[in-house]
Amino acid sequence: MNLYKDKLISAKDAVRLIQSNDWVDYGLATSLPYDLDIELSKRADELENINIRGSLSLRDLEVLKANKKDKNGNPVFTWNSWFMGGFERKRIKDGCVFHTPMRFSEVPRYYRENIERVDVAMLQVAPMDEHGFFNFGPCSSFNLAICEKAKVVIVEANKNMPRCLGGPEEGIHISNVDYIVEGSNPKMPILPSGAPCDEDIKIAELLVPEIPNGACLQLGIGAIPNTVGSLLADTDIKDLGVHSEMYVDGFLQLAKKGKINGSKKNIDRFKQTFTFALGSEKLYKYIDNNSQIISAAVDYVNDVRVISRLDNFISINNAVEIDLFGQINAETAGLRHISGAGGQLDFVLGAYLSKGGKSFICLKSTFQDKDGQLKPTIVPTLKTGSVVTDTRANTQYVVTEYGKVNLKGLSSWQKAEALISISHPMFRGDLIKQADEMKIWRKSNK
Repeated sequence: MNLYKDKLISAKDAVRLIQSNDWVDYGLATSLPYDLDIELSKRADELENINIRGSLSLRDLEVLKANKKDKNGNPVFTWNSWFMGGFERKRIKDGCVFHTPMRFSEVPRYYRENIERVDVAMLQVAPMDEHGFFNFGPCSSFNLAICEKAKVVIVEANKNMPRCLGGPEEGIHISNVDYIVEGSNPKMPILPSGAPCDEDIKIAELLVPEIPNGACLQLGIGAIPNTVGSLLADTDIKDLGVHSEMYVDGFLQLAKKGKINGSKKNIDRFKQTFTFALGSEKLYKYIDNNSQIISAAVDYVNDVRVISRLDNFISINNAVEIDLFGQINAETAGLRHISGAGGQLDFVLGAYLSKGGKSFICLKSTFQDKDGQLKPTIVPTLKTGSVVTDTRANTQYVVTEYGKVNLKGLSSWQKAEALISISHPMFRGDLIKQADEMKIWRKSNK
């Protein structure tokens, strides 16, 4: 407690430590600071060229709202994001938000070996416990790696942050913290989850029969993974395990129905393992001090070698589009950023290496463009500028509301035939014509 008193500082005084040209780290999702962000935004007139790393903000950051040009015509605050959320996408047009490509499992190593500078780390944490530890709450991910790299570590304690225990690198000791801010204790950010549409339900219904008793689940972000969890909760499935980059409300529904016990997991038996959690207030309440939970660093949770040790591993993720070669884009619409790679490739690879494992990429067969026109998500080739998240050799199952296909081991014409068979009927004729022009179609195809 003497250390605590010595290191206690106001948010206003804490951000005075930041100087022009500094690199500042905010962390990920629930780790993003609140009061410190507000106070730093008030220094927009004094500073120049502040680069901030972070990602997946569920609110419009104060530093970006207060942003202005410095004397060189550049933004005072530049946001370098590991993963693009809705608020971040809206700010790209302002020229102050940029994406940092990554494979999620590698990010701790980026900090420890590749990133040259972290001048100041500012992270939201749970209040210090009786042993002197600040828990990283729902987001262990790569926070300790940030702190190990940073010249100055400032933690913002939030009484509303749940304590998530059980895993490596779940928190930081006060001896490794430079300053402590007692924040205004905002509630945890809620990840909105609207009601699933008909297509979401159809896709989930195709996935549920593929999940056996004793399977270990990874659910990604979005409506479809959560819908799978909801439908599974009403089946007679049993003995499920959880080993997931993200912990979502779909898992909460399964746990409340007694479907999850982790008894069949090869490692971390009887535990639910994740690296960050986002969802409802009920989810945060459930994971708080829950001894069944393991909140661990992402280089453990997303390690392909770790995932592969878990039998019957089922990975369920989303995509923006897929081409007839089987290349998956889960990040952009052409040059327009939508999301990020996250750990999708980690789990696509890990699930296939698992004994009995399966990887599913899910997408609706169409979307509406800004003019209200219906457009296909299964396309001949990816749009110019679109990013390949998973290569054609990585892709296993692809699922739309029209069916599911396994692309492993298929030749180019077989992949084209399989993907066209689950595309929207309105676009199948055009896809066949273009596949023929691309020399990946045969007369014998149906």
